[in-house]
Order: sequence, then structure tokens, then C-alpha cells
Amino acid sequence: MREWNGKRYWLVGASEGLGRALAMKMSRSGAELILSARSGDRLRELAESLPGRARVVTMDISDRDSVHEAWEEVGEIDGMVFLAGVYWPHSAKDWDAEAIETMFDINLTGAVRVLGHVVPEFVARDKGHIVLTGSLSGFRGLPGAIGYSASKAGLFSLAESIDGDLKDTNVEVQLVNPGFIKTRLTEKNDFNMPFIMEPEAAADRYFEHMTGGGFARSFPTLFSLAFRLSVFLPHGLYRRLFF
Repeated sequence: MREWNGKRYWLVGASEGLGRALAMKMSRSGAELILSARSGDRLRELAESLPGRARVVTMDISDRDSVHEAWEEVGEIDGMVFLAGVYWPHSAKDWDAEAIETMFDINLTGAVRVLGHVVPEFVARDKGHIVLTGSLSGFRGLPGAIGYSASKAGLFSLAESIDGDLKDTNVEVQLVNPGFIKTRLTEKNDFNMPFIMEPEAAADRYFEHMTGGGFARSFPTLFSLAFRLSVFLPHGLYRRLFF
């Protein structure tokens, strides 16, 4: 079991939804938090509401210089949790280049910009904890998810590669794949969302995984089973069942 008291964690994407709920959970467990996102006002409001020590470092992960400046301000940390993400539902029949490029730039390339600072530092120290937020949509392509599903699949692959490369070090890498969470992102959906969770309930599952160890966790359990098993289906059968 991981000890949280006195540990310093950088939460990237902490101003809304799951990130906000996880910040509260970690703070109550004794972790000192550095909160990052673009919205300074929302972050300051969150920092003031937390029971433990927290400070705000605003950052735009779509901007390399902004990420570098934030990293300089963050200082030494024990771990980093990447929770930033954007989403718009789009089909390939209605290709929106700007929205799709933005989803890749924030969900995947944004993570790479942050990891470009965190990973070398942790490797040099031979110590650190990296947690990336994937999605059940990253297991296989989904209808109306051009941009989001593919960017989360890329994050899944990125996490596996980093974990494999660092397996002989003391740097721990974890991946969390949630299903639907009731946030401003899922409000954009006009379809039924099975097993949708409140951010606080999802944060409980997320934090359990961070505390208990292991590489990946997908939830809700029953719902995630369909996605995990889908990787074994031939493409033709998968397309008939899911599209």
C-alpha cells in the first residue's frame, strides 16, 4: 500500500470533474498537491477548499513554453497524475478537423509535453510515480468517437511503452481507464451512457488503484469487461456488433 502523507503530487487537469474529485481524495489522505490547468480561478477555488496543502500553477498543455514554465515552478515532486482531456462527439462522416486535432493535441500530445519533463527527472532520480488517465474508449475504435477514441488508444500505448522501458527502475507507471463519468464532457452526448458514474465515485476507484499498485485498472467492472473482451473479436464481427 502506498503511503500518501507528506508526498508531493502534480495533478494536471485538476480544475473539473474527475480531477477535482481526485484532488479532494488525495488531499484528505495527506498528499501535498500542485494543481494545474488553464483556469486559474477554478484552481484557486479548489485549492482553498482542500483540507491539506495545495498550490496553483496555471498551465496550457497545448503550449510547449507554458508547460516548460510550469515545470520550472512545480519543483521536485513524488508523482504526477495526468487528467487533462477534451472531447467532442464526431463521426468520420462529419469530419471536424479543428476539433479532432485539438483532441489529439490535448489528450495525447499534451501528455507527451508534460512527460517530457517528468520522465527524465524521475529516471535520473530512479524514483517517481506516473499515472495516466485513459478511457474504455481506447480499447478499440468506437462510432462517433473520431479523435477521442484514437487519442486515448495512443495514451494507452504510450503508458505501456513507458512502463515496459522503466520496468527495471523504481519509477512506477499506472494507467486508469474509466467509463462514462458525469462531467461537462459527457453532457455533450445525446445517447444512453450505461453505468455512468459521479466524479466522486470514479475518484474512489481511481485512488484505490493508485494506492494498491498494479499497471492498469478499468471500471466500472462489468461495463469494462465488454471493452476488454472486444479486443479478441475479429474486425468484421466487432464492426457488426458495435457500429
